[in-house]
Amino acid sequence: MELSLDEFASLSRERLDPAVWDFIEGGAGEERTLAANTAAFDRVLLRPSVLRGAGSPHTGTTILGRTWDAPLAVAPVAYHTLADPAGEVATVRGTAAAAGLPVVISTFAGRTFEDIAAEASVPLWLQVYCLRDRSLTRGLIERAENAGFEALVLTVDAPHLGRRLRDLRNGFRLPAGTVPANLPVDGFADPAAHSRADFDPGLDWSVVEWLRSVSELPLLVKGILTRADAVRAADAGVDGVMVSNHGGRQLDGVPATLDVLPEIAEAVGGRLPVLLDGGVRRGRDILAALALGADAALVGRPVLHGLAAGGAGGVTGVLSVLLEELTDAMSLAGLRTLADIGPSLVGRAPDHPRRSTVGAGTDRRTAAGGGAGLRLVDLHPSVADPVMDTMNFLNEVTLRYPEAVSFAPGRPYAEFFETEQVFRHLRRYLDHLAEQGSSPAQVRDALFQYGPSAGVIRELIAHSLRVDEGIDVPPESIVVTVGCQEAMFLTLRALMSGPDDVLLVSSPCYVGITGAARLLDVAVTAVEEGEDGLSCDALEAAVAAERARGRRPRAVYVVPDHSNPSGATMPLEARKSLLELAQRLDVLVLEDSPYRHVSPGTQVASLKALDRTRRVIHLGSYAKTVFPGARLGFAVADQPVLAPDGGTSLLADELAKIKSMVTVNTSPLSQAAVAGALLESGGRVSELNARNAAHYGEAMRFTLECLEREFPAVRRTRLGVRWNAPSGGFFLTLQVPFRADNSALARSAQDFGVIWTPMSYFYPQGGGLHTLRLSTSYLTHADIEKGISRLAGFIEFECGDPVA
Repeated sequence: MELSLDEFASLSRERLDPAVWDFIEGGAGEERTLAANTAAFDRVLLRPSVLRGAGSPHTGTTILGRTWDAPLAVAPVAYHTLADPAGEVATVRGTAAAAGLPVVISTFAGRTFEDIAAEASVPLWLQVYCLRDRSLTRGLIERAENAGFEALVLTVDAPHLGRRLRDLRNGFRLPAGTVPANLPVDGFADPAAHSRADFDPGLDWSVVEWLRSVSELPLLVKGILTRADAVRAADAGVDGVMVSNHGGRQLDGVPATLDVLPEIAEAVGGRLPVLLDGGVRRGRDILAALALGADAALVGRPVLHGLAAGGAGGVTGVLSVLLEELTDAMSLAGLRTLADIGPSLVGRAPDHPRRSTVGAGTDRRTAAGGGAGLRLVDLHPSVADPVMDTMNFLNEVTLRYPEAVSFAPGRPYAEFFETEQVFRHLRRYLDHLAEQGSSPAQVRDALFQYGPSAGVIRELIAHSLRVDEGIDVPPESIVVTVGCQEAMFLTLRALMSGPDDVLLVSSPCYVGITGAARLLDVAVTAVEEGEDGLSCDALEAAVAAERARGRRPRAVYVVPDHSNPSGATMPLEARKSLLELAQRLDVLVLEDSPYRHVSPGTQVASLKALDRTRRVIHLGSYAKTVFPGARLGFAVADQPVLAPDGGTSLLADELAKIKSMVTVNTSPLSQAAVAGALLESGGRVSELNARNAAHYGEAMRFTLECLEREFPAVRRTRLGVRWNAPSGGFFLTLQVPFRADNSALARSAQDFGVIWTPMSYFYPQGGGLHTLRLSTSYLTHADIEKGISRLAGFIEFECGDPVA
């Protein structure tokens, strides 16, 4: 007889196929949020009150006008038929045998609503994914309502399914016979792919009004993790909120639900019911949730554990254990009714890992030894965002397979650099200062002292932009930064003043800008990129949609020349159309164009050179054109800023203020080295890089030639392989018929000796699953030829068509 939920889990793991177990049990990313959900309850200490004469506790409660036997419900989980052929029918039978508790039935239930309702003597709620096909969603709701369901639960944290590494590694597909019984049966074998195809990623708060028009059932929203969203939900007129992170299965790195519960309960508790799911594994966990503000808790995975362990009887066993533990804990804590539970019941303990018989192994983030420690969940959520691990993963793969040919790094060709160049550039700049009348002491200070936050070589940068780019701006409109990354950070910090401000980005997009936005809690909306770069039609639609949501689109980020990662270049007319659209929509354009002067041929005029209304903030870098180690970038921000007193300044002045509190200044040594290069070339960076541009152009040409040779037309058509042909830059993209994810990359590196970059890294809101990026910049022709040959072998093997 199983006496704890861990025991049910252990038994179910023995009985389930390993891939099915991983599908049920796994979470998104590194499963940090999954672990955090249970760890949050582990930190809670109960403070019992003695000699209270509590007697036998009463666990009943009333929510949405319905009396429950306990403050507990069954959370929505898809495909109960994975655990038992009777699926949700067995679940409602087992629940009823334990107590009168609601069961929330998933849109992706394995049994029909009618079959489930026919067996149910407990309240049924319908969990709703709002699909792109609203008529299909309406039909589901009408069927559930006709079957006697009592409420709707809208899941709001899933524009698509999260990146679940266990499923990716397993290549998980639903077993034969497991289908969503209430939906058309085609296309569901790959849940993640289906979600991207059929879930509506553009949902906003207007969906509440639409659901109200479809049904009069009470409506709860599931997936709330912030006070602000809870208030928005209440203001939108919902009937309840569920504090949920989808069991750690959506965005990894978000906080545990128990940790954010108090702020949400404080904001809306009393106005409407607050329910919580995620991490509930013991009766005392329910007490903790109630003490911190919940009206009830939900339990998900353990119900499937019980179902797999013993069908309906196993569900009864799981819920009975929880209810017995709840009653026992209330009695020992001196609690007669749920009304006696309050914040004074709980305290917090130091972190300690939950011991479990079914864990996946030791958490590699557990600190060794004693001393003070920090919890990841108490740090800013950005540090656990998967985008922050992108470069780390690539570096790990590269170090693990040093003999592999790597098309991943987008760095300049090393043979262009000579150590003596740095000293020559420094001397040239120091001579320039002396020629300009600087005293020896002033020359010395130019290298050894901090210098102004805005930079000391702005005049030289302004001159270079004028003679090389046709960008005529005053030096005071320029801020010299620590690489272009700081220019992005400063610009976003200045422009984005509140939670409703939005950054639009071309998708696929360079991860540096989305990473900076994540660090600053700036909302990002992806705008589709076509073969010629950012689509103006898609941009206009995105701006309209954001404004309809009550948000303020502030700027759009683009790389118009030989983009990283796609290699696309915007034609001249498209650039003019973008500037006209930005003026009409009243948004700024953030132009980042590091590859112009390392690409062969005449380049299209930059957006800033075409800018007549100061709509463009130009973000520049000398990483590719001088040398990366200088870590020197700049922002051209000549937009006027009007102060409340009527005074004006330039946006660059405001960026410099922020910089003074971040990096203080940019290294004078780096500025001097770059200044010497600018002086040596007369400000014409394009001429300084003529040889480099020719080399990179030839590397791109040769890579395309090797691809043509390895994949002649007949073979690439048969395999479903195609690529683009950029006119410059460092990158091209290759589309393949299989998932080009981290698992595929690891196989490619280990078994075929070639490394590339998954394009999915670069899609802020999902995409690129069948595309990989190749960087051609720093490899020799011999490396390129060898690498493309290996890549061809890998692709053919993945397609099931290995070369004989």
